Amino acid sequence: MRRAAAVLAAALGLLPGAGSVAAAPAPPPWQSLSIGSTQVLVAVPEGEFSSPLLLNEWITRSARIVAGYYGGFPVPQLRILVRPVAGGRVEGGSTFGEPAPVIRLRVGRSVDAATLMNDWVLVHEMVHLALPDVGEAHAWLSEGLAVYIEGVARVQAGNRTLEDVFAEEQRSMPRGLPGASGTGLDQDHSWGRTYWGGALFCLLADVQIRQRTDNRRGLQDAMRAVLRESGGLVTHWDLRRVFATADAAVGVPVMSELYAQMGDKPVAPDLQALWRSLGVEFSAGAVQINDAAPLAAVRRAIFRRP
Repeated sequence: MRRAAAVLAAALGLLPGAGSVAAAPAPPPWQSLSIGSTQVLVAVPEGEFSSPLLLNEWITRSARIVAGYYGGFPVPQLRILVRPVAGGRVEGGSTFGEPAPVIRLRVGRSVDAATLMNDWVLVHEMVHLALPDVGEAHAWLSEGLAVYIEGVARVQAGNRTLEDVFAEEQRSMPRGLPGASGTGLDQDHSWGRTYWGGALFCLLADVQIRQRTDNRRGLQDAMRAVLRESGGLVTHWDLRRVFATADAAVGVPVMSELYAQMGDKPVAPDLQALWRSLGVEFSAGAVQINDAAPLAAVRRAIFRRP
């Protein structure tokens, strides 16, 4: 979840002279992690977790997964504030771009190594750092990219299976199809349309870019260019500028054309046909991969490590 940062920044002491800082409890000391050329500063309350080292390993692994997808981590410095909560799960997170990149996480005190190894939340939040702020009206793009890229990037890094990604798509992507309102992505701000409608847009864009470039380019190339040109969440861009930059990078106007189709109109692709064309079939609750399918080479290219 991507949000504006003024209140959080004051609480973390990132805004000089903020009046609320004096009344707030002092934050935990910052630990420094290095991810390539990026410095990640992590604040974990002392004595709340049995093994803070597990948290550092999780943060480092997640950052490397995102750096692998984008060809480098999206920002040169990131602050991560971990808030302990009851339980053994990663409960959620929020990402902020201003006045400096910050991710706030809610993590169960009894979380274990296996849970952190399989976590999707932190990769999702870190992906938000790579897209300029396009405004709340277009949250479907920022959330959709985070949902879609999380799966692709983790498969590329060997942290998730291809079958698991498509099993989740089968369960959840239908929630992103147009509902009874019959409106486009810009008008329907329901949870399903924002997260899974946005992810569907990204899947369609990835497949169509690869089809129209003879599998030489994909969404990954497009979004690397957007990050390179914009600097990511620390900047504000018009949505059409994002798509124009992405299209120029891959040489085909797929994202602008898809937005013209899906932004203000209800578009409901045949998901089962799309998955079958990619060589993904579902039988008795299991995912089966068919490498003889018409677009199997596209699927392989999407998930291949760069």
